[in-house]
Amino acid sequence: MAESGPVTPRAAGAIVLMRAGAGEGTGGGIAVFMVRRHVRSEFAPDVFVFPGGSVKHDDRETELAPDLCAPTGPGPMTLGSGFRVAALRECFEEAGVLLARRGSEPLAIGAQDAGRFAAYRAALQSRTVGLGAVARTEGLTLATDALSHWAHWITPEAFPLRFDTHFFLAAMPEGQEAAYDQQETTEGVWIAPEEALARSAAGDFPLVFATLHQLRALSDMRDVAQARARFAGTTPRTIMPRVTQRDGADVIVLPEEP
Repeated sequence: MAESGPVTPRAAGAIVLMRAGAGEGTGGGIAVFMVRRHVRSEFAPDVFVFPGGSVKHDDRETELAPDLCAPTGPGPMTLGSGFRVAALRECFEEAGVLLARRGSEPLAIGAQDAGRFAAYRAALQSRTVGLGAVARTEGLTLATDALSHWAHWITPEAFPLRFDTHFFLAAMPEGQEAAYDQQETTEGVWIAPEEALARSAAGDFPLVFATLHQLRALSDMRDVAQARARFAGTTPRTIMPRVTQRDGADVIVLPEEP
């Protein structure tokens, strides 16, 4: 911990992409898309996470621009905070999936569009363009209303790098393929939450504390609709784990744990 007190956490958004169970270890239920962060990542290196990252100024501006985002209604994640567009942008950058609509139809990226959207993805990663500009160029409405706000985690105060992250659930759109970016991430996989937890316990699927608990919350879901309905209509509680010592070693625990 810094001598002057805890580091201020960065605002961040992340998306749990879900589809019907067709991933590793699924036999029905749901699969979620996870990426493995590069071993040289500044935060949480070499672990599997949900696509996400810091809120940028352009994300907030995009949410406030007319006609670029689908209305979301009242609530803590109303447009203007930047969390929803940040989550959409990071999902496109890290997973190659852009949740948007062309008119009333969900965006599909066919073979004839692949090169163009790959260029947009690279431009976003290099910060030479914002997601709002991509939406304007393509005549898209960003599907901010398709995100179900379901979790809110803040990195422990003892950490030198901290994030205040809002997590959203979203259904994987037809007509697109998820693929890791080969820059910030080194692997991508569709996997059942139960299988991810089992592999983590076996030591071959590294996870951070928050992701572990989120996968537990998504276990045993019958389908995507049930997962979204489970968390609909409620404001997720803010969870800020803390670091404590057990047997002479630092461990992370939930706020209510002794």
